[in-house]
Amino acid sequence: MQSVTDRYDPLDAEILHDPYPVLAELREREPVFWHVGMDSWVLTRYADSVRVLRDHETFARDPRRTGGGVPEPSLSVQTLDPPQQNAVRSLFMTALRAQDLTGVEDRARFLVGERLDRLAGGGPFDVMAEIAVPLSVAVVTDLLGVEPPSYGEFAAMSDAIMRSMDGGLNPALVEPGRVARQRLSDLVDSWFEASARPGLLARVRQATAPDSDVSTRLYVKNTARVMFQGGYSTMAAAIGNAVHTLLTHLGTLDRMRDGALLATGVDELVRFDGPVQGTTRTAVRSCRIGGVDIAPEQKVVPLFAAANHDPSAFTRADELMLERTPNRHLGYGWGPHSCIGTTVAQAGLRALVAALSNHPARLAAAGDGVRRRTATMRAFDTLPAALLL
Repeated sequence: MQSVTDRYDPLDAEILHDPYPVLAELREREPVFWHVGMDSWVLTRYADSVRVLRDHETFARDPRRTGGGVPEPSLSVQTLDPPQQNAVRSLFMTALRAQDLTGVEDRARFLVGERLDRLAGGGPFDVMAEIAVPLSVAVVTDLLGVEPPSYGEFAAMSDAIMRSMDGGLNPALVEPGRVARQRLSDLVDSWFEASARPGLLARVRQATAPDSDVSTRLYVKNTARVMFQGGYSTMAAAIGNAVHTLLTHLGTLDRMRDGALLATGVDELVRFDGPVQGTTRTAVRSCRIGGVDIAPEQKVVPLFAAANHDPSAFTRADELMLERTPNRHLGYGWGPHSCIGTTVAQAGLRALVAALSNHPARLAAAGDGVRRRTATMRAFDTLPAALLL
């Protein structure tokens, strides 16, 4: 009989459809296990995952700390570990806090409302193409203060970058991802040179000292690229997962008309079926997790999807509880490498859910969605729905 660890193939169709039963079995039987395909130790418990994400002295994100290399386009706040990342992360977080996020959310809700009006009564449509992609591009470019690129062109570019995150499982994905990352870097360079609109990017540019060294300027530009692409891909994936959850949990959307449940409910949607499935760290020194000895230079993968359903951390973990609070889920990561754009991603989701719950047309499923065959990001390729009048 095949062991549960052998059954965990993150790219298997059954796992892509519903990973949570196997993850629950792993968490119960072998919470820390070696995965040959990932060449890593995999963690399924919440406490173990948070420990790794917090302890950046023992677990490195930056491959250079364990003898590896980092391509220049990948040097960003998400690659650097504290204290090296502190100045750049602080620069972006300060700029983010200075933005009018309420205005971003209001404009996003208006955009969704317009799209829902156009789609209502018109038969089945693809949630990803018609709502997730345009809303995510609009929210992120609004935040940054730049002109949005072509939806189709950028979606293809982002898809190649996102798929390259699974390069350890499929090396053929690495080169297309590198090419797409360079194209996106060129686009960001043009924004730094030409964009004069107010927004986060202008604030960052103004706050970057003219005499900054080359590496600092590189980190700033690469972080802007990561924030744009990462914010877009995470938000688009989260929108698809959230809409799917709303479609399969009847009555949930009606309940979220209650403003008190909107904020906690959106947070719970991300915990329940989040976009980012895990992340990788490398042990800098010998350590022990869950009774397992981890050797220096071995990789460790905290599985957010498993941790977010850990009953030791969340009451009734496999149920959707809109009023859940506190809700310290790992849907956007944790600690110094958590997603910089978490607040704006949540704003986009609130705008979507508010527009859907208040629209006169009723959201309904129109067939089975197709999951994207990616391990790091849980997302839909297509998700058919309809707005019934």
